[in-house]
Amino acid sequence: MVWFLIALPLLAAALAFSINSVAARVRLLPATATLHLAGLLWSLRGWDHLAPGTWLGLDALGGWTLLVISVLFLFCAWYAPAYLALRPDRDNRVFVASFLAFLGLATLLSAARHPGLVWVAMETTTLATAPLIYFNHNRRSIEATWKYLIIGSVGIALALLGTLFLAYSAHMGGLEEPLFFSSLMQGAGQLSRPWLRAGFVLALVGYGTKMGLAPLHTWKPDAYGESPGVIGALLAGGVTSCAFLALLRFYAIVAAAGEIQFARELMVGMGLLSMLWAAVFMVRQLDIRRLLAYSSVEHMGILAFGIGIGGRAARFALFHLAANALVKGVLFMSAGNINRSYASKRLPYVRGAIRRTPVSGWLFFLGFLAITGTPPFAPFISEFNIAATALARPYLWTGVAFLVLLGGIFLAMSDTVVQVVFGTPPPDRVRTPYRDTLATTAPLVLALALSMTMGLWLPGSLTEMIRSAATLVEGHP
Repeated sequence: MVWFLIALPLLAAALAFSINSVAARVRLLPATATLHLAGLLWSLRGWDHLAPGTWLGLDALGGWTLLVISVLFLFCAWYAPAYLALRPDRDNRVFVASFLAFLGLATLLSAARHPGLVWVAMETTTLATAPLIYFNHNRRSIEATWKYLIIGSVGIALALLGTLFLAYSAHMGGLEEPLFFSSLMQGAGQLSRPWLRAGFVLALVGYGTKMGLAPLHTWKPDAYGESPGVIGALLAGGVTSCAFLALLRFYAIVAAAGEIQFARELMVGMGLLSMLWAAVFMVRQLDIRRLLAYSSVEHMGILAFGIGIGGRAARFALFHLAANALVKGVLFMSAGNINRSYASKRLPYVRGAIRRTPVSGWLFFLGFLAITGTPPFAPFISEFNIAATALARPYLWTGVAFLVLLGGIFLAMSDTVVQVVFGTPPPDRVRTPYRDTLATTAPLVLALALSMTMGLWLPGSLTEMIRSAATLVEGHP
């Protein structure tokens, strides 16, 4: 079944690139996304029976991450045809093919059981998503694409070096190839500690660059700001989730080797730095998309912080992976609708969105409340439990800092969001023909509803998967 989940979107991408019918090409997006999610749900029935010594397979950690990506991709795929219909000036052949290829490569990364294969999959997701950033074909988009490729390539090169250091630490410890994650976890006590530590630092910097942890995030404001809203959603909830998973694979090996305190201190430090950096650059931010980019930096920091605190916080960091992906999808796609109505993404040109695009305006505002931790949405559950765990442990001062930064970010975001949603539309600003439609808003409504449902109730099977994934992350295979 794993091979099917990888092959389905890759074959659909090849088909999309080869056919000339625009209508048929666009229909491949929701059809493939729906089949992929259905197949994934079927295959996850056996996530706790993964055979050791396999190159591909979905354990609790990989299965949960892929489920998050597949659900987000489904909402994006049902939104994308309506968006592409509004852009008849652009050939969508490369867009659709790259969009589908990302899903296949993200599946490969999630199922990979070898650190080298994880690295290859992470690099190919970068190559698949780069053409999507360039979709608008203007000076700013090509600059954003090159920045994404160059900075991402530096990060992925450092991640490769970290992978080599990990392999050398295994060689020094007498472990034999192939170095599957299962064998590395079981033989973690034999690994050379200096090489393992150095490898983790390089992996943190390398995959942290792909996540967008500060100060490694410099590609994010341009890539998110200049790409279509649906692509911003895919980057913020999909690509970053892939990088987070790759980093967690390293973290689990370090934890199994007895070096978890070393890794925790780095993760907590990077997490708080990312949140602080985001808070500073959100203040009086006039570009809506850049505001959301810095929000993504913040939430990558929350993920790293939660994993670093450990215990219950690690479980809710994994839960936050899904909470962030869903709400970010709503924010980026609703922001795209609003920007299209005003033909701008900057204040003071974009004000009073609730009057011009009422559905998108309300979705954007509710998404803002959700992403800043307002109940009953899912991010509130994860942020509350991460903070509570930090405050109850020896990390008291970090818990206080975490809460202070959350409050500061809420105030910084609200200054811009309130003006965008409830301000007075500028009378001299030309109104474009765009209006909210069912096709451009229904996927967003469903995604926000799912986020609210997760904040109130989660199936027991998914709760158990998250618990098992957190146990694995903390070094217990």
